[in-house]
Amino acid sequence: MYDRWYASTLAEKLVRPFVHIVFGARQCGKSTLIRSLLPPDAHVFDLADPGERSRFLREPERLIKICQAMPVQKEPHTVFVDEVQAVPALFDAVQHLYDGDKKRWRFILCGSSARKLRQAGANLLPGRSFVHHLFPLMMAERPVPKRLKASAQGVIPMSFDPPSGNLFPEADLSTRLAYGELPGIVTADEKDRHDMLEGYALLHLEEEIRREGLVRDWGKFQRFLQLAAAESGQIVNYAAISNEAALSQPTVKAHYQLLEDLFIGFTLPAWTRSPRKQLLSTPRFYLFDLGLRHAAAGLSATPETVLSNPGPIFEQWVGIELWKRLRYLGKGNLYYMRTKDGAEVDYIIEHGGEIIPIEVKWTENPTTSDARHLRTFMAEQKGKAKRGYVVCRCDRPMQLDTNITAIPWHDL
Repeated sequence: MYDRWYASTLAEKLVRPFVHIVFGARQCGKSTLIRSLLPPDAHVFDLADPGERSRFLREPERLIKICQAMPVQKEPHTVFVDEVQAVPALFDAVQHLYDGDKKRWRFILCGSSARKLRQAGANLLPGRSFVHHLFPLMMAERPVPKRLKASAQGVIPMSFDPPSGNLFPEADLSTRLAYGELPGIVTADEKDRHDMLEGYALLHLEEEIRREGLVRDWGKFQRFLQLAAAESGQIVNYAAISNEAALSQPTVKAHYQLLEDLFIGFTLPAWTRSPRKQLLSTPRFYLFDLGLRHAAAGLSATPETVLSNPGPIFEQWVGIELWKRLRYLGKGNLYYMRTKDGAEVDYIIEHGGEIIPIEVKWTENPTTSDARHLRTFMAEQKGKAKRGYVVCRCDRPMQLDTNITAIPWHDL
């Protein structure tokens, strides 16, 4: 069992007398983490099991009967339902039980899709639940090679003192860019990773989508997914993808929303608080993991693929890493900024009262010209942006301008 950053937070919250809902994409390690925290006598219902799922689909109130048959005891019974989105009616059953006795049971509900829950009008237990999210690995969970000693505190520090000291295998930059950060992928033999990612992109998604009836035409959705993956990290062009995939623009927008509902994609909004005119306002879209992105785009997930055009992939990796950290912290926002004439700031972090602009450059030798857009942005913010960074492949931090520092990727 490898240590996860969110484990201590989740363990501390699970003892609180609420229903706990844990969301996240498949293969992020949700079930593994939750099961590691369950007491030995926990009651587990896995709706990925077709038989178990069918029984609850026929009779959702079966959960009420089972729980009410549990003996009254001093400590609450822990009830864990995995893949709960398969039977949305179970949320009503849980509410009935919870409202009847808040101390007799402790419910943990785990799911990999919010679409079916929303479409079914599922009761997500407002006022009764804590909602948690689990993401692919962050740098704090998967260390850099020991030869690359961190020399800075990081843009958004994520301190982590693993209880068992059992971190995921270390990885250099090219490995991260090629295979991504899904736990099952990074622990697999390198020769198997591409095939596993291809299976995830095709089989796991198809199973999820077909089982829940989320799209009518799987073939056209596959074409959309390939295009969306190829354009990951770019400003969304609904019209172009609509034409290429032979889908209406409303359908394309619905498919993008579906990827977010499955927790395998996210949108990055544009920064609009600038005195500059001609700012673009269309969001960017990112798949949540680079390994999945390569496989879904029909590319070979290998370091060779990355090195054929490393800049955009490196930029995506930085953005995904920052997004995961902010989501775990539960506060702060991430943006990008671009004008119609091409001036751009790759990422803008708003966190802890600070505004932090970031440029990403695939270079080992950053220069002051790499900071020119940061200088302009920081001047516009009139003291609100007090530090800026150029994230690159230099071997140690370098001062490029007043309050602008170039940092190695492993100091992010």
